Amino acid sequence: MKKIIIHKISSLEPEALTLIIETFMQFEAPDYSEEGVRSFEAFLNSKEQMAKLEMFGAYDDEKLVGIIAGQDGLSHICLFFVDAKHQCLGIGRKLWEHLLGNSEAARITVNSSPYAVKIYHRLGFRDLSCEQIADGMRYTPMEYLKTAK
Repeated sequence: MKKIIIHKISSLEPEALTLIIETFMQFEAPDYSEEGVRSFEAFLNSKEQMAKLEMFGAYDDEKLVGIIAGQDGLSHICLFFVDAKHQCLGIGRKLWEHLLGNSEAARITVNSSPYAVKIYHRLGFRDLSCEQIADGMRYTPMEYLKTAK
């Protein structure tokens, strides 16, 4: 693995969408109902919804290996995926730190999938309530509060 480079990318970039759906199907879809998987795919296929996102990609050489996307001035994380072969290498943390450094929000929220709850806890998020289900998608509402330095 060479040095990971992170920069802003289009949320409609085919390479990003492929990484998202492949990683989702491998790690998150097993925790969702069929309705939940369809809901997630509908979100990805909505050009209107995807255009609202600000997305950053992590590149190993010229290969996209991870993405993080937020909306509302990067105050809410909508998508956060690292390719299976590149997990546990610090890429997710680098993506998170990049989003955090580019967000002016004092509070960042996420609706975490069951698979990612522990990951978000390691990044400093706390649960806002117990797991919920909407449109077949299981999630735990979480928040990260920036501290004044």
